[in-house]
Amino acid sequence: MIETNPPSSERFERAREIYQRITQQIGKLYVGQDELVLGTLTALFSHGHVLIESVPGLGKTLFVRTLGKVLGCQFGRIQFTADLMPSDITGAPVFDMKESEFRFHPGPVFTQLLLADEINRSPAKTHAALLEIMQEYRVTIDGVSHEVPRPFLVLATQNPLESEGTYNLPEAQLDRFMFKLIIDYPSSQQEAEILRMHSLQIDLNKRLHDEIETVTSPQEIREIIALCGQVRIDDALVDYINSLVRLTRNWPSLHIGASPRAGIALMQSARTLAAFGGRDYATPDDVVEVVLPALRHRVQLTAEAEVEGRRVDEELTSLIRSVEVPRS
Repeated sequence: MIETNPPSSERFERAREIYQRITQQIGKLYVGQDELVLGTLTALFSHGHVLIESVPGLGKTLFVRTLGKVLGCQFGRIQFTADLMPSDITGAPVFDMKESEFRFHPGPVFTQLLLADEINRSPAKTHAALLEIMQEYRVTIDGVSHEVPRPFLVLATQNPLESEGTYNLPEAQLDRFMFKLIIDYPSSQQEAEILRMHSLQIDLNKRLHDEIETVTSPQEIREIIALCGQVRIDDALVDYINSLVRLTRNWPSLHIGASPRAGIALMQSARTLAAFGGRDYATPDDVVEVVLPALRHRVQLTAEAEVEGRRVDEELTSLIRSVEVPRS
């Protein structure tokens, strides 16, 4: 008798192998920053988006371009500035003289991997242009919806050291991001490797073409995304996630707690991490690994806590430790 469906463990082994192939190829050009690589891939395979906080010069553009080549996906970049208009992102109708009618001209958002560089340099009206796209994966112009290609991942960056000429992202915009990743300088060993690897004055396009292999495709990514959604999460783990999210709303040092979307993000990303490990079930360790990036941008400290110099990550760590972990 021919078995039409492979066993569950074999199906999830495919996800683990693809994850390993992707990270192996990325490592040929991009050194270190494991949290960025893992967080981005987890968000990609969980229908999420990523907000990256880091100083300039840590290779974010290189990372996204390398990721696009490895995944076989289109890459786009938008440099956010104070005068950037929503139509500069989404596109706009353009009058066709030959046909005597308006035709929609797609903007740079119609790609698969979008780097939104220095997103906090643009005002709220420009941020709003991304809201529908990040949630609904489409742009509506003059009552007509235009879908963006799938898979679709937004990686938005902001510089924590600069405040002049920047705008705080509204809560509604922040909540659209599955993760907020804080990227620090590389270690001494990693930085030395970066100096050796990227000081040869070889054109980056040539290196991407010659050294990086495309190891998957948009179609296969969509299949793995569907597979990740089949990872089992026990009721005890659901209750654990629910307890973590709800506790943020009553934690003494937090003024604003996390929304239900935070719990959904934890569920989705825990499933994806389990699939990356070749498992068809999620564990508390999967949840704990993504709690900080999933919650840190969805909560706010009280004024008293800020005056005392407390930090969001420290408060969330204390919160996590106060909740009993379910036994497997």
